Amino acid sequence: MLEIHNVSITYPNGVRALRDVSLTIGCGLFGLLGPNGAGKSTLMRTLATLQSPDAGSVRLGGNDIATDLMAHRRQLGYLPQDFGVYPGISAYHLLDHLAVLKGLTNRATRHAQVDALLHQVNLWEHRNRAVSGFSGGMRQRFGIAQALLGDPRLIIVDEPTAGLDPAERSRFYNLLSEIGDDVVVLLSTHIVEDVRQICARMAVMAGGRVVCEGVPDTLAHELNGQVWTRTMDRRDAPDEAQRHHVLSTQLHGGRTRMRVRDNAQPGPDFEPAAPTLEDVYFDALSRNGEPSDAPPAQTLHTPSHTH
Repeated sequence: MLEIHNVSITYPNGVRALRDVSLTIGCGLFGLLGPNGAGKSTLMRTLATLQSPDAGSVRLGGNDIATDLMAHRRQLGYLPQDFGVYPGISAYHLLDHLAVLKGLTNRATRHAQVDALLHQVNLWEHRNRAVSGFSGGMRQRFGIAQALLGDPRLIIVDEPTAGLDPAERSRFYNLLSEIGDDVVVLLSTHIVEDVRQICARMAVMAGGRVVCEGVPDTLAHELNGQVWTRTMDRRDAPDEAQRHHVLSTQLHGGRTRMRVRDNAQPGPDFEPAAPTLEDVYFDALSRNGEPSDAPPAQTLHTPSHTH
């Protein structure tokens, strides 16, 4: 179990990146949602011991990670948002090299684990190819393989599916689901679909704080009867937005489709809508000072597939 207690970090320029963040996370996949600047990556780096909190503590399996950083790193797997590789080195030799750095010094044991991981992430047939020449999805699968070296108890995955096509995203989802049964897997992302598909629990961060936490389906069900939608001319949207608690807006056929939250029908032209996890996300952000119809939020509806 991963226990984060009142962790705060303020950068030298005065920016409060984390504000009393507390979470208790058991085995399985836990999704951490939030827009850019929410504090997700700062929290990931803190859990990976790449920076220290100004206040608060982190415990894994009951042990404070600050008391023995090296021991914590030995039970940590980390796939950062930008995973660099050495050019020209094959997948097998690079994974073997990283295994040595992870402390796997017994040659036979190390090679057995490297072989098993390359099979697990479906890269065995490509083991002699340079990782620098892999596609985005193959590189991310290699990233998971290196994160699994040494049988970690905590795996941190930061923005893993940005730039992946739908097929690679699906493979990555399945891979994460398979490894998440016996270890804590923390998935940091701004893509709601990532969390909806594979995470048993989730939290939303905004402004360095945890503003929402729970089971994805349960959080969505709590909005039953409170989500309404209307399609209108684009020129009418600004006035309507002033009168309602807007969750999100989308262009549809050249018109604006607006989703709002209200305990009762907000107007005769609004129709009831089944709440989604995106509604939960946008509602949490708007209640904590984040504009619900900001351009970064709009990109959540259709994850980017650009490289």
